Amino acid sequence: GGVADATPQVQLSRLRWVVLLLFSSYSLCNAFQWIQYGSINNVFVRFYDVSPFAIDWLSMSYMVIYIPLLFPVAWLLDKRGLRLIALAGSALNAVGAWVKLGSLKPHLFPVTVLGQVICALAQVFILGMPSRIASVWFGSHEVSTACSIAVFGNQLGIAAGFLVPPVLIPNVEDVEKLAYHISVMFFMTAGVASALFILVIIVFKEKPLNPPSRAQASIQSRPTAEYSYVQSILRLLRNANFLLLMVTYGLNVGCFYALSTLLNRMVIHHYPGEEVNAGRIGLTIILSGMVGALISGIWLDKTKTYKQTTLVVYIMSLVGMIVYTFTLSLGHLWVVFVTAGLLGFFMTGYLPLGFEFAAELTYPESEGTSSGLLNVSAQIFGIAFTIGQGQIMDHFGTKAGNLLLCSFLFLGTVMTAFIKADLRRQQANLENEQTVSKRPFNPCCAPAISSGQHP
Repeated sequence: GGVADATPQVQLSRLRWVVLLLFSSYSLCNAFQWIQYGSINNVFVRFYDVSPFAIDWLSMSYMVIYIPLLFPVAWLLDKRGLRLIALAGSALNAVGAWVKLGSLKPHLFPVTVLGQVICALAQVFILGMPSRIASVWFGSHEVSTACSIAVFGNQLGIAAGFLVPPVLIPNVEDVEKLAYHISVMFFMTAGVASALFILVIIVFKEKPLNPPSRAQASIQSRPTAEYSYVQSILRLLRNANFLLLMVTYGLNVGCFYALSTLLNRMVIHHYPGEEVNAGRIGLTIILSGMVGALISGIWLDKTKTYKQTTLVVYIMSLVGMIVYTFTLSLGHLWVVFVTAGLLGFFMTGYLPLGFEFAAELTYPESEGTSSGLLNVSAQIFGIAFTIGQGQIMDHFGTKAGNLLLCSFLFLGTVMTAFIKADLRRQQANLENEQTVSKRPFNPCCAPAISSGQHP
């Protein structure tokens, strides 16, 4: 009958984990290329004979390029689907890596800039994908976990970007030797990026045969004509809860971007000659953050307490930042490792929380659009904080620069408290089950589900 055809069979695909892993891998490779200069800022400053600010711009190029290009790419994601976006992202990532191999002489800094700009283009095709892949491929009980794993890849890439360059490229005087060490890193990256692109061509599918959740089934059965991209953005920008989340997300993640970009400069300032440890501190921030992200993803799938979890993690990010600020200059590297780990656990753990909370607040709008707007906000604050903190550090020292970030995290915490937990995706899944029994209303979660949604 017509009714049965309208809602397709809900079933999970075996391929979903392969698709997720492949996406995470090329996202990893792209994130590695974002921070590979910044994590050994002082070495590249000497090799190319440019200012530290010029090397900071290699990281910031990722943020600058993202802002104008997000909307056309998100539009493409909606019109052409996941596969095309995956192909474009992994292809640009590989091309950028090969271009960088043409920049192995000190006077070729513009070539390295070009390579980085191409990688930054690739990132536009990568950052908005996690929540979309999670929704299209994964069941409602595993969607937050899948989103965390997808965000994971990017974090692992940043971790590798902190760890690997200081190890591969020792701070040697001889420019020829330095060029050789840099070429090893660039060749390895280009090889990996190319292999991943080939895998995407072979393996990456548009969507599974059957929708994985009822919410996804109802989106897929909607006629395409109903959907207007511009209208969707306007609806999101009229959603007060989403706007609050957008600003608070930007403040938190912008702080993280600035911290990552300037970390090498901060640590070297207080602990001269400790390039490798500066990289390891960056690694510690990311690894503990990945644990935080995974835990928060699993926690959300279990409890659905989006607002409460987001607020707690935000407060702890602020606490972590304050502790880090006042212990950085104590002269004990191990203390910096501990406080950086604490900070990372909450600050990076916040990333998938923001995406998932946004998907709840804005259902049935496309996740690519909502997470894209969150990312634009993060990039704008990231640029402002990186430049601002860099200038303050140059004139007033690292503590003043870090206090700037603390004050903005405080502002973000206060604003987060004002977001209402209007969980629309949860409502849709519950209504679709249409069970008379009260079973879905687990007593532990009832307040979270019903708040703002009085039946």
